[in-house]
Amino acid sequence: MSINEKILLANRPQGMPDQSTFSMQEEPLPVPQAGEALVRTLYLSVDPYIRGRLSETKSYAEPYQVGEVIKSGAIGQVMESTDPKYQPGDIVAGIWGWQRYAAVDTSTLRSVDPKMAPITTALGVLGMTGLTAYFGLLDIGQPKEGETVVVSGAAGAVGMVVGQIAKLKGARVVGIAGSDEKNTYLKEQLGFDATVNYRTERDLKTALEKVCPNGVDVYFDNVGGEVSDAVLSRINKNARIPICGQIALYNLEKPDQGPRIQSLLLTNTALMKGFLVGDYSKGFPTAMADLAQWVSEGKIQYAENIVEGFEHTIEAFLGLFAGDNLGKQLVHVSDVTK
Repeated sequence: MSINEKILLANRPQGMPDQSTFSMQEEPLPVPQAGEALVRTLYLSVDPYIRGRLSETKSYAEPYQVGEVIKSGAIGQVMESTDPKYQPGDIVAGIWGWQRYAAVDTSTLRSVDPKMAPITTALGVLGMTGLTAYFGLLDIGQPKEGETVVVSGAAGAVGMVVGQIAKLKGARVVGIAGSDEKNTYLKEQLGFDATVNYRTERDLKTALEKVCPNGVDVYFDNVGGEVSDAVLSRINKNARIPICGQIALYNLEKPDQGPRIQSLLLTNTALMKGFLVGDYSKGFPTAMADLAQWVSEGKIQYAENIVEGFEHTIEAFLGLFAGDNLGKQLVHVSDVTK
């Protein structure tokens, strides 16, 4: 192929994004400059955080500019390189986003060893997804043996890893997900102790009382909204609450109004803390070693929902907000060539 295809931000969405939020552009293949490699995309990551960057609202990451390619994690194969560290045929991971080819600064790439694990894990359990679960739970949540850990968005890429690490630490784990199929997977495949289907439970607080009779010691919050309101009503003294995501709020057109929780945190001397995985970069080697070992030993399992075809990237992204995915949502763009 001599033509590159890119997906750009066409306009900023109000509420839920749709196909018209994005546009497709064709252009000649980029030519790598000094210190760059030409990379052909194999897999793209689509993630909830991308929604925040579509808006101009101040956040922890700069918003995409209208007309800019949508940046996200990707795995690719080196086609050309001006850096001897990377040779044609090498598999690499980085952040070059929704495009078939990219000229990428090699200092931002990391090598992926296909012999260690399937290469897709570099975007999931052995990538930022796994690192997010690892540091959020172990640094902020600090689960102890016998404690109750509740995970919202538990069938998502981060949530399922959080629950399994908590089990390794001896905690009792309750997962909250949006379908019976997902909850069955959490219990039967991943060993969660109990689950709640937030879509079918009419009274979440009552449901949580049943599955958390001794309250909640750690709440790993991936979703926010009414689900989190219900969980927070059950927290114990000295509870820890890592805030990873708020997907229930990302597409609201008006500011959210929920319970004011300061008194709840005060009376329970509880800790609620947001975090960014990049702040833990010094600890990445240790975390990656732990995660790789747990995966190789079968102590951590993972699921991937792979959508076929670059042309379906937007659909794959929008599917996140409909709860289409079990585990990591990926787009398969092309195959590895020898």
